[in-house]
Parts: sequence; structure tokens; C-alpha cells
Amino acid sequence: MTYPAPWASVPERSRGRLHKEQSETQRGPRDAFQRDRDRIIHSISFRRLRHKTQVFMAPDGDHFRVRLTHSLEVAQIGRTIARVLGLNEDLTEALCLAHDIGHPPFGHAGEDALQAALAGHGGFDHNGNTLRALMTIDSPYPRWPGLNLTWETLEGLAKHNGPIREPRWALAAADAAFPLDLTHWPSLEAQVAAIADDIAYDNHDIDDGLRAGLLDVQQLMAVPFVAGGWKAVCRSNDDIAPQRLVGELIRSQIGAMVNDVIDETRRRIAAAGIANAEDVRAAGQLVGFSPAMREDERLLKRFMYDNLYHHPRQLAAADAAHGVVAGLFTAYHADPALMPDDWSRLPRQEPDRSRHIADFIAGMTDRYAVTRYREAVGPVDLPEGF
Repeated sequence: MTYPAPWASVPERSRGRLHKEQSETQRGPRDAFQRDRDRIIHSISFRRLRHKTQVFMAPDGDHFRVRLTHSLEVAQIGRTIARVLGLNEDLTEALCLAHDIGHPPFGHAGEDALQAALAGHGGFDHNGNTLRALMTIDSPYPRWPGLNLTWETLEGLAKHNGPIREPRWALAAADAAFPLDLTHWPSLEAQVAAIADDIAYDNHDIDDGLRAGLLDVQQLMAVPFVAGGWKAVCRSNDDIAPQRLVGELIRSQIGAMVNDVIDETRRRIAAAGIANAEDVRAAGQLVGFSPAMREDERLLKRFMYDNLYHHPRQLAAADAAHGVVAGLFTAYHADPALMPDDWSRLPRQEPDRSRHIADFIAGMTDRYAVTRYREAVGPVDLPEGF
């Protein structure tokens, strides 16, 4: 497929930005989606991903993935799929790089703690917080709040996992400011970013789990997709020691999933009679696995939850992390003076007061959250590996 395919997002037909800007040619010959990608890369929110949990919390090994390296790997997979399908690679890359910016420290453990803290004030979810961070909190420009990203980038971040009919407060506020057509499917670029995320963590979490000693290759043979791939890799490399073939297994699985997505997506586009980018939004999910691969991926995910994400060591770390985030929220709510000067002037009324505190905590890295907890609350007992 040659770019642009008829169903690709085209920057010249963008719905624009919330805040009007001066001529975009003054800082180099980049189109709107290229600028979005670059704004994300240069943002403080993106830089902080290097110290935010992917699977292992504040890992003591240099080779484990964090949110930043995961996002880069998602972008690589997303660009590959987008290029073959004739989609806009720059928009795809921007969505892949920014999709995890809204995660608080300690991943899902931190998110659960903030959800509990804001239970009476609209709750918390990392996807809505991504929009809040990029549209309101991270504000490097003097004339408007946020990064002032294009509608297509914000739309893709809001609903890359599909339509949203009951948005929580953060996403509802973003939609009220710049209506994002939440009840329809997003662009193909956004759908590619979502499945690239799945492909990346399905496979790279295996790599990290093996490295950490929480998984072993024999355990993985319980997953038919992995067992078949391992047999093929060993057969093709029978003169190589098995311990050196893990990387080849991961690469072959990623390749199989990517090729499956490309073939299945082409089939769905043809079957739906898609003629342009607007047809995509009314057509339902077009980017996805074939039925056989979808079942393989489902079984792999179940295995990973049972054996890695819910491993006793992981659960102990999650409990400690939940306590750090919950303790910070309680301490700051009781005494806002414990927060830095530029955050300590809290709104007087709820829910704005609690949401303001959550904004501050959600932006923290793992290590900064631990440091602030020790300063504001006291000692914290963290499992080995922090």
C-alpha cells in the first residue's frame, strides 16, 4: 500500500487545534501531526515516563522496561503497521508515544489508589488523565494551556480503545472544551496504536518476567501460541543453546502478531467498503487480530495475569505502592502546605480540591513519590527491588 491510503488521516484535512496559533511554518517545514509528535517528545510529561512503572516497580535492574521504553517500543510496532497499511505514520507515532502519559506512579497500583481517593469526586482513570495532562497541566507555551495538540491526536488518545459513551469527569471536561466525537470509533491510526500497545506488552512482559526470574520457559509451554513458536525457533536454531533463543522467540511472536493484524485489517477494510477516513468512524473496529490470533492472545494474557502480574512478589509490591499513593493523598488533603509552593494553593471547594491533589500525585514518578512520602508521612517498607 502506498501512503496515503484513501482511509489515512491527512494533516491538511485536520480539524485543527483548540487554540489558534500563528503560522506554523516559522519553526520549520513540519505538518500538523509531525508537530504533535514533536511536542509530545519534548514535553515534561513524556520525560517523566522514564521513571514510571511498566511491570516492575522502581526496578533495581538496568534492563527492565519502564513506561518510556515501552512507549518507544509501541511506537516502533505502530509505525510498521501504519506504513504497510498506508496510514499516517506521524499521527500513529504521536499516539503511541503519548498513550501512557496519564499513568500515575506505580502503574495500576497507583491508579487504584487514586481511584479510591477520588471515589466521591468523579474517580480517576489514566486515559482521562492523559487528556488532562496534555490539554491543561503540561503547559510550556505562554499563550495557552497544554500542548494544543490537533483534534485528531486528542481524539485518538481519548478513544483509541473504542467509543466512550459514559466518560468520567476528566475526559468529559476535555470533550466539553474540544468536542471529540466520543461515541464513534477513532481513526485507523488510533486503532493501530491500541493494538501495537497490546503486541508490545504481550511479548516484552514475557522478556522482563523471564529476566526477573518470575517466569521460566517451561511454564510458558502451557500457552499454545508460545509453545508452537518455541518449537519453531528451536528447530531453526538447533545448534544454539536454548537460553540464547528467548529473544528470537519474542521477535517471532511480535512478527506473527503484526502480520496477522495487517492481513486481518486489510480484509476488514475491504469487507466494509471503506472509501475515506470518515467512513472509518462509522464502521466499527477495523484494526484487529484474526479470530484464531485473538484466541491465542487471550490465552497468553490469561497466563500472564496468573503467573506474572498476580505473582506474590508483584502483589506485595503493589500493596506497598498503593499505600504510598494513598498516604500522600491523605497527607496533602490534611495539610496542603506539605505540597510544593506551586501546587500548595488548593481550590477551596470539592471536587476541585481533591482533583488538584490527584493531579499533583498522578504526575509523580515512582522514585519521587517515595521521596515525597518519606518527607510528608514517614518511613515506608518497600519490597526488595525498589
